[in-house]
Amino acid sequence: MRIAVYPGSFDPVTFGHLDIIERASKIFDRIIVSVFVHSTKKNMFTVEERVAMLKTALKGKKKVTVECFEGLLVDYVKKKKTTVVIRGLRAISDLEYEFQIAAVNRTLYPAIETVFFMPRQRYTYLSSSVVRDIAHFRGDVSKLVPPHVVKAIAARRGK
Repeated sequence: MRIAVYPGSFDPVTFGHLDIIERASKIFDRIIVSVFVHSTKKNMFTVEERVAMLKTALKGKKKVTVECFEGLLVDYVKKKKTTVVIRGLRAISDLEYEFQIAAVNRTLYPAIETVFFMPRQRYTYLSSSVVRDIAHFRGDVSKLVPPHVVKAIAARRGK
């Protein structure tokens, strides 16, 4: 069975994330979407809220599970008995950072392989931080995130 871990903050989940999950699920038998806990990062949503939003967005996807983790990704990947990590590359600017992280992960766990997915062109500009910035100024994010996430953002912003 080919199992892959797709880690990220998913704060919030975007159509770009969902695009990568959809396409990766055609290649892998199982995708574990893993929301990581980053104690120093200020998030819009709690880990529990992000997991719930992902579960709602991925409802009915039998090959996909959603979890959270804290600590080193390589330890989590070993615990899940896999060696494959999925990462998204939106633009060339992502490559340097992702390449560095993939190299460090391989140093820590030589069996690990990072598979990069480019989102569909219409999502290459899209990131959770862009969504948060637009939401901060009460802009319309309905073309960027699922409807339940739009509602959660509006509720968070008191709109």
